[in-house]
Amino acid sequence: MYKVIGKSTTYEVHSLDDAMKYAKTMNEFVTITGNGMEIVGKFGVDDIKDKKLPDGNSYEWTMRRDENKSWRKKNV
Repeated sequence: MYKVIGKSTTYEVHSLDDAMKYAKTMNEFVTITGNGMEIVGKFGVDDIKDKKLPDGNSYEWTMRRDENKSWRKKNV
């Protein structure tokens, strides 16, 4: 059993997949708890085109190598 907790409502669903789908329909920052874990965030960003999120906000990042020769994400 998973709980999807929003600003003013809480819903219980049977699977993590259902919880994520429901969180996406809520269109707000949510917390999903269950099975010994917790996931937080605003669900629903499915696509980035021309460095833009679906709501029109800019999304740009590049991968940079640090001194240890490992990759990391760096916002620009």
